[in-house]
Amino acid sequence: MIVALVQIPLDGPKRAHDFVVEQSVASTKIFHSVKGLRRKYYLNSEAGGGGIYEFATREDAEAWFNEGWADWMEGRFGVRPTLTIFDNPVVLDNEVGEVRVDGTPVPPPWADGSH
Repeated sequence: MIVALVQIPLDGPKRAHDFVVEQSVASTKIFHSVKGLRRKYYLNSEAGGGGIYEFATREDAEAWFNEGWADWMEGRFGVRPTLTIFDNPVVLDNEVGEVRVDGTPVPPPWADGSH
């Protein structure tokens, strides 16, 4: 699995929650059909906005974050984003009490009762 962190630096105070929700929900029509995109988390802070993208493969991530992507984003937000792509070999999912390695559940180290 691949996780990409996009940061969009924006000047000024943190954007209003309702504005971010409206803008983010509207943008889901762009992202719902991106090949290999499993999840997108929309971010908002005093430093700006951004997203965390979870892709099935590096190839899918690189296809989305192609050569024209930063220009497209700059056109949308007026600033150039930063992009960092990470390999994500291990996931802890506390909601289901599971550890996954390369997408496959493995016995959690606390399962033996010695946490």
